[in-house]
Amino acid sequence: MAKTQKSPAKIPSKDAETAPYLSIIVPLLDEEESLGELYAQILAATKPLGKPIEMIFVDDGSTDKSFSVLAELHAKDPRVKVIRFRRNFGKSAALSVGFREARGEYVVTMDADLQDDPAEIPSLIEMLQQGYDLVSGWKQKRHDPISKTIPSRIANSVTAMMTGIPIHDMNCGLKAYRKEVVKGIIVYGELHRYIPALAHWAGFKVGEKVVNHHPRKYGHTKFGIGRFSRGFLDLLTVLFTTRYIRRPLHLFGVWGIISFIIGVFIDGYLSVEWFLGRTSLSNRPLFLLGFLFIIIGVQFVSFGWLGEMINRQQQDESTYSIREIIR
Repeated sequence: MAKTQKSPAKIPSKDAETAPYLSIIVPLLDEEESLGELYAQILAATKPLGKPIEMIFVDDGSTDKSFSVLAELHAKDPRVKVIRFRRNFGKSAALSVGFREARGEYVVTMDADLQDDPAEIPSLIEMLQQGYDLVSGWKQKRHDPISKTIPSRIANSVTAMMTGIPIHDMNCGLKAYRKEVVKGIIVYGELHRYIPALAHWAGFKVGEKVVNHHPRKYGHTKFGIGRFSRGFLDLLTVLFTTRYIRRPLHLFGVWGIISFIIGVFIDGYLSVEWFLGRTSLSNRPLFLLGFLFIIIGVQFVSFGWLGEMINRQQQDESTYSIREIIR
């Protein structure tokens, strides 16, 4: 009688584990003094939810003892996940890897400096349950130096005007998301500042909530004026990639037509003057300027057409975002 061999027991994979209800992502850089306190505050704030959570700390190249503190937290609480970069890659990179690792139905991001209040988490989740896909915090009363608050207000005003999204504090670190949002947007460079805009243009419902903001307790701010030049360039990137990447002729064509019309108006006016014998075209630099405008206009329209033809060759790529399918 043949013997039946038992197959070896399978080791449960990470994917087989029960997914947490909430993932909390905390990017950080040199915040060793605040991490233990932040961990305790997160536990206290999420305990009333009565749901499983995970905390994902992303160490963005800290040079202090931040990683050692996080390793100790992980040793005593497996819900603490730690990702350590080899060097400082920036907040967008930290959020991107956090989004990739998050397994919760809901995701919350917050800074590690104790200025964001974990006690706001339940109310942010409640707004998601009311139908929002992303809720951005609004630090209406900020406890930061004026050298930081005034430039931030200017940047937020310009961003709101250019994007058309009425968010008062686009760059607030405290945000709550549905899982499909963090899995459906791409964040790089300085684009973390414009996540609400990226989500809005992807078809997600974006809201805002006033949140508490505390003075910095430990360390010093990582804020630098150089962030604004990079941030502005990334804002232009956001506008182009979300509004015009699938319809380049709408961007280049508009400017091309404007340039062409200006050139035709200038040269048409000078041609009438020449026809009436009032001027000579050979010694009028303005005539050459008009001709230059015409050439630029034709080139811009040609760029738009070229972009449209390239898009035609890439129709297999998704240009839409699906909420759900009922079969």
